[in-house]
Amino acid sequence: MTLADERIDRLADLAREAASEGHDDRAREYVRRARRIGERNRLSLPRQFKRFTCDACDRYLLPGRNCRVRTRSGHVVITCECGSQARYPYE
Repeated sequence: MTLADERIDRLADLAREAASEGHDDRAREYVRRARRIGERNRLSLPRQFKRFTCDACDRYLLPGRNCRVRTRSGHVVITCECGSQARYPYE
């Protein structure tokens, strides 16, 4: 595991903690930093982190608090407060 991977994991944990405590701006900054580190080092973000962040507003998503999660036939729809939607398939 590289240093960049460790930093991304640490920032993901910090974003989760900040969002759960209600510090949305701090969580958003952690998400932006993690994405920036991934871009600079040509790394993909972990699946758990990628699925629970909004691509449009960089918000860390907590189901029931700042996003809505619905299941449709064959996919999950996650809708952020900003209105953007993400769809992920499932079997």
